[in-house]
Amino acid sequence: MGNVSIDLSLANLWRSWQLFRRGKKSSSDIDQFAYNLESNLLRLWQDLDDGSYRHGGYRKFIVADNKRREISVASVCDRVVHRLLYEYLVKIYDKTFIYDAWSCRKGKGVVGAINRTQNFLLCFKNSFVWRSDIVKFFDNVDTGLLFEILCRKIKEDKALRLLKEVIESFLVQGPAGMQRERERESKGPRRGIPIGNLTSQIFANIYLNEFDRFVKHQLKPQAYLRYGDDFIIINDTKVKVNQVRLEAIKFLFENLKMQTHQKSDIIVACRQGLKFLGTEIFSNGRRLKKRNWHRAISRLNHHNLGSYWGLIKQHNFKKIKQFNWIVKNYLYEDTRRL
Repeated sequence: MGNVSIDLSLANLWRSWQLFRRGKKSSSDIDQFAYNLESNLLRLWQDLDDGSYRHGGYRKFIVADNKRREISVASVCDRVVHRLLYEYLVKIYDKTFIYDAWSCRKGKGVVGAINRTQNFLLCFKNSFVWRSDIVKFFDNVDTGLLFEILCRKIKEDKALRLLKEVIESFLVQGPAGMQRERERESKGPRRGIPIGNLTSQIFANIYLNEFDRFVKHQLKPQAYLRYGDDFIIINDTKVKVNQVRLEAIKFLFENLKMQTHQKSDIIVACRQGLKFLGTEIFSNGRRLKKRNWHRAISRLNHHNLGSYWGLIKQHNFKKIKQFNWIVKNYLYEDTRRL
């Protein structure tokens, strides 16, 4: 699979643009790129073809949703390249991922991960589950190690040059950025990939695939599931779960330079249920956390009515009548304003 050749043709750039554009709202940046689409794609193709392509900077903004995150958005031109690289990497890596890696993969997703978790709790109701996540995962990815992992499968020089350009494009402004500059000058480890890049999603799966395979093939618990940097491990006794926990934490620290979050480091009996992926999950049912219920109500609009209705129906059916009443009132008030 690593012998798949990267396609930097003009035709593939056009396909990457189409995939990037699909489902996105109009914006000034997108509209401006689309206005001179042919010349922009031709210029990009020439830069990629002769090796002169250089990734631009990022526009950054803060999202304070449950926890504070800095989102970094690249230019439209660079995001077309991200799409091209994403499709290239999916062809090589997706079949190497374990079944129970559920984030950012076709046919997977958060609802599927929740369904699978509930099934695990039912099948192993007399066992114990360890739930954890990784501290500031995207900020702490060792980019040198990430590139080394990519080199194990990808041997094509032009693909590796482009991947390295994208990986090294991210510099955080302020004190963290100055620290990264010092690390680069001293040839020390450089850390961090941007939340917001499409490539960062598959880089995360490639990076954590090392952990997935260690857990599945070395630790061999009764069940394991990962969504993003959130994961659960199930074993038949609390002692065994804790032993697996210690070995997993050691592997993450020594091999991937990662640490688990102390507040999310919890072992409970499967029969007690589990708070995971924004949902309280039990073997015989589940419900949205109160925070997510209030978030859905506060963000209700014409565009997301259907999505929130499906979410609440599936995860908190008892509240569907209340939600329907709230929707009716929202639509009535909206009509009055018009």
